[in-house]
Amino acid sequence: MVRLVEDMQSGDHMAEPVLVLANSADAGGLKKAEAMGVPTVAVDHRPFKGDRQAFESALQGELDKVSPDILCLAGFMRVLTESFVAPWEGRMLNIHPSLLPKYKGLHTHARALEAGDTEHGCSVHLVTPALDDGPILGQATVPVLEGDTPDDLAARVLVKEHLLYPAVLRRFAAGDNLPISL
Repeated sequence: MVRLVEDMQSGDHMAEPVLVLANSADAGGLKKAEAMGVPTVAVDHRPFKGDRQAFESALQGELDKVSPDILCLAGFMRVLTESFVAPWEGRMLNIHPSLLPKYKGLHTHARALEAGDTEHGCSVHLVTPALDDGPILGQATVPVLEGDTPDDLAARVLVKEHLLYPAVLRRFAAGDNLPISL
């Protein structure tokens, strides 16, 4: 999130950050966004006790206040339902720590190591109702090194995430949906 905001605030970007929204008031990104002058809000999912529709209605209510054109998910670890995703079709991006379509969901770095992959990375994709399944807008790769742990691999992938996501958002906001590779 920080890299996206930094890039948008660089002065030559088609997009501008209008809100950082989290599902936990103690999400670290909220304080960072506030320090960067971006409005923030937290909609804690826990009080909704499994009522996804009510939680997503609260999320949408906050989004309606600022009317964003594009949503960028970054570390938002809640599965969103089709009724939330559908109105944002073609306008919601997500970054995922694997070379999709490989390793949808969690524990991607450990799964890549367990599979004996020689290459791993990250993907930015359009969000659809299916988990980690939308059209890919960009991917970045890192080598899997002998002796890597999931944490080692995650650290190298994170460096690429910080380069890839801003590059994809910049192009996407300018109307370019062609996939890129880093």
